[in-house]
Amino acid sequence: MGTDWIIGRQALSETLSSGRHIEKVFVAEGVQKKTIADILKQLEDQKISYQWVPRSKLDQLADGGNHQGIAAQIAAYEYSTVNRILKRAQKKGEKPFLLLLDGIEDPHNLGSILRSADAAGVHGVVIPKRRAVGLTSVVAKTSAGAIEYVPVAQVTNLNRVADELKKEGIWLVGTDGSAKQSYNQVNFDMPVALVIGNEGQGISQLMKKKCDFLVRLPMKGRVASLNASVAAGICMYQVALGRDNG
Repeated sequence: MGTDWIIGRQALSETLSSGRHIEKVFVAEGVQKKTIADILKQLEDQKISYQWVPRSKLDQLADGGNHQGIAAQIAAYEYSTVNRILKRAQKKGEKPFLLLLDGIEDPHNLGSILRSADAAGVHGVVIPKRRAVGLTSVVAKTSAGAIEYVPVAQVTNLNRVADELKKEGIWLVGTDGSAKQSYNQVNFDMPVALVIGNEGQGISQLMKKKCDFLVRLPMKGRVASLNASVAAGICMYQVALGRDNG
């Protein structure tokens, strides 16, 4: 797996040249752009965004190392593609069962979701590149090995992927606390992509409009919502149950 972080200008430049997938890039506030002009051009050429952060953040990441004002996070595992995920379902002779994660930011949540996805028979998971956690070593550890068996595709535009899946005859089912329909009132014996929203904001308004069904998890207690990975796990098993009974 290697390290999650590439520290320093030369190391980052070599990583960019190698074509290795880069999750995010941090540049310390106060660094003169002209001193890292070559790196910034490489980032722009590869359409990799970067973020200015306090120097103290890089000091923490480098843990005493010389970061030279720049650091990049790399994926701990290689990504799949949406097309390969669909082919995986086809090869198994099963109706596609995907997860679309609309902005999951906590690596522990993503790891737990992958673990449940493996157990529930999900063919693959799709995550966005921006404003979401990627396949870090924390995700891998939390997944308890499931990261090796559940393909994850990272895409630039999750909404566009949703449209493409709908064209392939896959139904989008989103989780929403204000939905009228309960999660156990949908017949999941169909090609389905289960949409799970961000821990705080839920599913984006645009993605909600693309969903064919919106379902809620009945809440009998005083807490307004469930943890994203718990909600995802319940819904995944409802899909699995619907298929077993279909």
